[in-house]
Amino acid sequence: MLPRGRPRALGAAALLLVLILIGFFLFGGDLECERREQGGPGSFRCSLTPRVPPDGDLPADHGGCNRSDCVPLRPLPPKCELLHVAMVCAGHNTSRDVITLVKSMLFFRKNPLHLHLVTDAVARNILETLFHTWMVPAVRVSFYDAEELKPQVSWIPNKHYSGLYGLMKLVLPGALPPALARVIVLDTDVTFASDIAELWALFAYFSDEQVIGLVENQSDWYLGNLWRNHRPWPALGRGFNTGVILLRLDRLRQAGWEQMWKLTATQELLTLPATSLADQVWGSLLGGGGQAQGQGEMAVSAQDIFNAIIKRHPGLVLPLPCIWNVQLSDHTLAERCYSEAADLKVIHWNSPKKLRVKNKHVEFFRNLHLTFLEYNGNLLRRELFGCPSPPPPEAEQLQRALAHLSEEDTCLEFRQQQLTVHRVHITFLPHEPPPPRPHDVTLVAQLSMDRLQMLEALCRHWPGPMSLALYLTDAEAQQFLHFVEASAVLSARQDVAYHVVYREGSLYPINQLRNVAMAQALTPYVFLSDIDLLPSYSLYDYLRWAGEDGIWMGVDRVAGTCRALGPPLSSWSWAAGGRQLWWCQHSRPCTTTSASPIPRPNCWPCWMLALSTPSGV
Repeated sequence: MLPRGRPRALGAAALLLVLILIGFFLFGGDLECERREQGGPGSFRCSLTPRVPPDGDLPADHGGCNRSDCVPLRPLPPKCELLHVAMVCAGHNTSRDVITLVKSMLFFRKNPLHLHLVTDAVARNILETLFHTWMVPAVRVSFYDAEELKPQVSWIPNKHYSGLYGLMKLVLPGALPPALARVIVLDTDVTFASDIAELWALFAYFSDEQVIGLVENQSDWYLGNLWRNHRPWPALGRGFNTGVILLRLDRLRQAGWEQMWKLTATQELLTLPATSLADQVWGSLLGGGGQAQGQGEMAVSAQDIFNAIIKRHPGLVLPLPCIWNVQLSDHTLAERCYSEAADLKVIHWNSPKKLRVKNKHVEFFRNLHLTFLEYNGNLLRRELFGCPSPPPPEAEQLQRALAHLSEEDTCLEFRQQQLTVHRVHITFLPHEPPPPRPHDVTLVAQLSMDRLQMLEALCRHWPGPMSLALYLTDAEAQQFLHFVEASAVLSARQDVAYHVVYREGSLYPINQLRNVAMAQALTPYVFLSDIDLLPSYSLYDYLRWAGEDGIWMGVDRVAGTCRALGPPLSSWSWAAGGRQLWWCQHSRPCTTTSASPIPRPNCWPCWMLALSTPSGV
């Protein structure tokens, strides 16, 4: 038997132990902060799981130390401070991703933005047109040619699904302007759920030594314990994810960043074996640094090289809160972050499957992404209160022209439509133009959402290139994307260029749509047609034969015109020169079961004014 009084002593000891444990869990964040303060800036490691209360609010005297970063909150940058953001973008699909990302940034932002875009020729053509027609106040865009940067990274063996473009983050300190000291670098598959100025404010926490801010990788890829003989690139602990990066460019240049990353990559490539097929498959599933598509070469990404450098120089990195890069891959550990945090900032779709990733909470994050995917971009053309910024010259001219319109004009609605600048997204889907031919003809047409059912039949009747302008809302553009992907006929045609003109106003800008489609036609001749009309199966071959036979000799560009319903062709003398008018008048009559809308009789002159002649006709 135990001596008398021993049970009481054991009970008191047990109670004291319970109180100590409760205190540790309640105030462990503070203890962690003290340890990190003792270790000095840059010496701490942020836990993957943030210690935040369920409501996400922190006590005023707590300094934010129970967050995942253990860094106290600081005030946002000045309201009108220019924030710099860099992205690498190549191809048609990535260009669409950039637009969704920019929408989410613009929705929450309160500061002017300067976007630095490293693009290939395709993405630059798309985004340059889009931003020019979007005319968002307090947003500047600079483009950098990816082809000029490729030689700096092309020596690295690579089978990563993002290709060489995934390595170009490494060369940003040399590619961006020398005067630029700080920049936020983003992957194109992230979505903002907060003001980007909050992320910019984290630059204030950099010590004198730190040059990179990153969020911890939220998978076990870099731990090297996924399977037997799994040998990832070296990393500090769990490693870091490069979907969201804070870069001190001035310090990187002073530290000899170019020599540092090239030396590290060379040495690691010499010591690491070629990635096995199992590594490549598992890397794709886990969203780690080694995703690849292929066999026999190392699946290297910029993230691998960043982590190898941080492993050698841990003092260079400032770990950021996990909420600034919630990573959604098939086997992500991000739930440890977002299950306790109520204020997620950035969602990162870092799996090749993107929105189709397997995650039990994916519907919540997918709905957040779809909110901005389908958001009306016209609503983002708003001024920043208290931040004067000169409007683009086109916007200033437009405002002056609108100011001169009379409210008593019976055709005011048409004149306003004539001055409206629509957002234009050219080559909305992947497009491979056919090889150039001396007498080739492109079918040019325009349509709205209610005519999508005509596309499959049109593709069967016209085997040649087509340039089609679609008048859609942002939400309808996504429906159109799914419609094409679900159609075996449309998805097989890479020579059809679809150009989205985003809807604004109550009228249908038929001639602007036609102008957009004609401007993107790459052949010597175009055939203008209403979408309701189906050309004969042999018409494409006949028009090409006619060009080779010299029938089109002296015709500038329009090989033929086929219209459904509208003003008589005799009234087109205002719209066409002599040769083009002759072809309009002599084109064969076409029939249709669907008549185009006709404006009110008393507005025919205004209708003729609003539908000015297509460029090039």
